[in-house]
Amino acid sequence: MRVFVTGASGWIGSAVVPELLAAGHGVAGLARSDASAQALQDAGAEVVRGTLDDLDTLRGAAAASDGVVHLAFKHDVAFSGGFAEASGADRAAAEAMAGALAGTGRPFVLASGLLGLAPGRVGTERDFPEPSGSPMHGRVATARRVLDLAETGVRTSVLRLPPTVHGAGDNGFIAAYVAASRAAGLAGHVGDARWPAVHRDDAARLFVLALEKAPAGSVLHAVQDEGVQFREVAEAVGKSLELPVVDLAPEEAAAHYTWLAPLIATDSAASSAFTRAEFSWEPTGPTLLDDLVAGRYSG
Repeated sequence: MRVFVTGASGWIGSAVVPELLAAGHGVAGLARSDASAQALQDAGAEVVRGTLDDLDTLRGAAAASDGVVHLAFKHDVAFSGGFAEASGADRAAAEAMAGALAGTGRPFVLASGLLGLAPGRVGTERDFPEPSGSPMHGRVATARRVLDLAETGVRTSVLRLPPTVHGAGDNGFIAAYVAASRAAGLAGHVGDARWPAVHRDDAARLFVLALEKAPAGSVLHAVQDEGVQFREVAEAVGKSLELPVVDLAPEEAAAHYTWLAPLIATDSAASSAFTRAEFSWEPTGPTLLDDLVAGRYSG
C-alpha cells in the first residue's frame, strides 16, 4: 500500500514510518517544516508539504493513497490552553481525509488517547467515556465520528495510546514530570493513580497491524503496562534524581506540577486483552519502569 501519514516526523510517527517501510508499504508523510521534510526524506518517505489546517492538501494526499494513518495533533496549541481549538482542527482533518476515502474500503487509522477512559477501573476496547463539557473530550468525539464513518465505506479504526508512549528520546508527559519534579525538589504523586504505558516501538508495530488488518469500526489499545502506579513512577524518579517521594494532596500537586497535576492524579488503567488476541500483538519492548530505572529520563 501507499500510506499517507500525518505526524510522520513526530515522536510516534518517526517509529511508524520505518515499520511501514519494513512491511513493504510506501509512505508519504505530511511535513510542515523543512526539518520535518528532511527527516522524512532521510527515512525513505515521500514528502507532502502542509499542515493540519490545509484541508485540500489532506484530501488530495488521502485520495492518492491506499490508506491513511492520522497521528498529528496540535499538542503545542492544546497544552497552552487551546485544547478545544486543537481538537476542532483534529476533527476537521480527520473528516477531510476519511471523506476522501469514502466508498473505497480503504483503511483510515486514527490515533486517540486512553487517559480518563474509565477512572477507577480497568478500561477496555469496548469502553467510551461519557460525553462531557470538558475540552479534553473533543478527541473522544472525533474518535466516535471516525468510527461512524465506517458506514460511508471506509475501513476506519481508532488506536488508543496511553499517556506515556516511552523510550529513549521521549519528551512527553513523563519527561515533563521529571523536569517539574527536579524544579520542585520532590517527586510527587497523588494517591494510587495508575497509568497505562507502552514502548514506542511496540505502538508503531500496532499501527501497521491496524492499517493492514483492523475491521471497520475497530478500537485497539496500544497497552503494554495495564496500570503502572504513579507512586512507582515517583519512586523511580526520586531514586534517580535523589529527591524525596511525596504523596501530595491535589492542591499541593497543582502548586508543584501546574497543568500536569490533574493528569498525574487521574486513575486510568487500561487493558489490551482484546487487541492482543485479535491482532496477535505482543509487546516486547522495555516497560516504563525499565526505562526509568535505566535513566532514560534523568539526563
